[in-house]
Amino acid sequence: MERRRQGGSVKKGIIFDMDGTVWDSSDNIAASWNEKITEAGYAGHMLTAADFKRVMGKPMDVIADILFTFTEKGPERNALRNACEKYETVYLRKHGGMLYEGITDTWQKLKDMGYHNYIVSNCQSGYIEAFLGFYGISQGSADDLIEDIECYGNNLRLKDENIRLIAERNGLDIACYVGDIQGDYDATVMAGYPFIHARYGFGQIDAEVPYIDSFPELIKVIPEVIG
Repeated sequence: MERRRQGGSVKKGIIFDMDGTVWDSSDNIAASWNEKITEAGYAGHMLTAADFKRVMGKPMDVIADILFTFTEKGPERNALRNACEKYETVYLRKHGGMLYEGITDTWQKLKDMGYHNYIVSNCQSGYIEAFLGFYGISQGSADDLIEDIECYGNNLRLKDENIRLIAERNGLDIACYVGDIQGDYDATVMAGYPFIHARYGFGQIDAEVPYIDSFPELIKVIPEVIG
């Protein structure tokens, strides 16, 4: 529900998913994980970008359970997952991923229109920072393109909780979430906010929702969703 501040102003926020919404890092994630898989003695179990695309948006422990069936669940699997998680952020800071067209220009235009931009992901700690650092995107204050970020790896909270956390922490009166998969939609509904589907991403949504087929289309769609 929209809440008006004293004087009638309303703070409107747009909260973004990462993978399949603002970039595709699956090729380089696979490359980084395969290095650690090989080092750990599992060279016969290489992963592909397609493997990661089908698990994007899930917490890291769930991803490991899906992709590391060649390990014993418990300390063995956890050790490999931790090694891959840590190296992935180092690798992405150096190599980046595929940034979708118009991301930074659109974020700037949205800010110029009076909206506030945030990122919430189910990723590990350091992943969002690796993305922002590689592309030189500023974050952390009201003057930056991205004002605040949150993720599962920081607090072990699922996406719906972190969507609400970002909204509350930043005093948003109204907000929406932009994501690409069913899990993003489900989390947004649980958090109590409207959802915009990035149809160019990794998944489909089992609901009639506003959508974009390219990131710059947000300039037109956002005002229709949250005013």
